[in-house]
Amino acid sequence: MIKVYASSVIDAPAETVWARVRDFNGLPQWTPFVAESRIEEGLPADRIGCVRNFRLKDGGAIRERLLTLSDYDYQCSYSILESPMGVTNYVATLKLTPVTDGNRTFAEWWAEFDCEPAKERELARSIGQGVFQAGFDSLKSLLRR
Repeated sequence: MIKVYASSVIDAPAETVWARVRDFNGLPQWTPFVAESRIEEGLPADRIGCVRNFRLKDGGAIRERLLTLSDYDYQCSYSILESPMGVTNYVATLKLTPVTDGNRTFAEWWAEFDCEPAKERELARSIGQGVFQAGFDSLKSLLRR
């Protein structure tokens, strides 16, 4: 099992950042790589166990299940059910922590998963930089004061 981790400081209050990322169906509004998303079976996007089904801008399709969502901790976790990446046992967590100095946000996003050993380095880079850091960079642009 490998772990991928990324962190960043976003120049906006944690409540503001959480308002963007809390919506489990909202990836197209704040990430540069998701074209469209829907929650299956018409469930609310904040119901634990709901499944988001989204299409990437490159055409790939991914299904993920919401595992946890805490407005108190500004944290959510999800698992990948289906994806073209070749990962199994994938569980990721996105956590925001208020930075009281300047009313900013410390953002962390990590995932643990299994994959073929030959793909570990490539997947760690593409997930860490192409998903997690790209998401943080997009949030920084959207929430620039």
